[in-house]
Amino acid sequence: MFGRRRKGRADAEDTEGKDGVAPDAPEADEEPEAADEPHRVSLPPAPRPDGPWDISEVGSPGEGRVDLGGIFVPGVEGMELRVEVAGESIVAATVVLRDSAIQLQAFAAPKREGIWNEIREEIAGGITQQGGVVDETEGPLGWELRAQVPVQLPDGKNGVQLVRFVGVDGPRWFLRGVISGQGAVQPQAAGLLEQIFRDTVVVRGDQPMAPRDPIVLKLPDDAQMVPDGVQQEEQQGSRFAGGVDRLARGPEITEIR
Repeated sequence: MFGRRRKGRADAEDTEGKDGVAPDAPEADEEPEAADEPHRVSLPPAPRPDGPWDISEVGSPGEGRVDLGGIFVPGVEGMELRVEVAGESIVAATVVLRDSAIQLQAFAAPKREGIWNEIREEIAGGITQQGGVVDETEGPLGWELRAQVPVQLPDGKNGVQLVRFVGVDGPRWFLRGVISGQGAVQPQAAGLLEQIFRDTVVVRGDQPMAPRDPIVLKLPDDAQMVPDGVQQEEQQGSRFAGGVDRLARGPEITEIR
């Protein structure tokens, strides 16, 4: 795109003024008016041959997954499942696996437009304003943000947290994942977390929802809430031998819009 050319000071006689003197030429260092900023175009949701899945695309969503109402989260051995609470509502779930984690959050979206493009732009802008560093790149799950987010360390010093923001647009929903820990920096540690994201099933429902409204989750019927930081002996008979029936309220990752 090109900026608009500045008009000279000449009138209808654009080559000479009334006194016969040509209008002053613009200064050499005078810059043209800035062109309009580029704007991302909202495109229809792309095909999802490898997931995440809509409830209409899966025959038995509860097979091998934990039913959280708005999403079905895959269960894997050794994982811990935490929920994120906003007010009285559960709006996100975090799967902790060894020294890595992925936070899953589903939102309502327009019927024919994806929102991940514009959300990436907003997240990147918010992190940059905080003094962080963001790199937009195409990863195993599509376009994503790899960010260094400023945080305050337990000892009061300033530090950075390395995170990956991933997202996929579905039919009238959008699923976002935030990968942290070793999974944000080591591909071999991220593989299982990425597969959990792909195998997640979203239940949008038929009720009217404004775009970007969070799809509210619920606890499984047999869940036992454990306060954050409280240890508990592993219960026998867990379907995934890792205590997914031990749900704790985890530290919330602030959403930047």
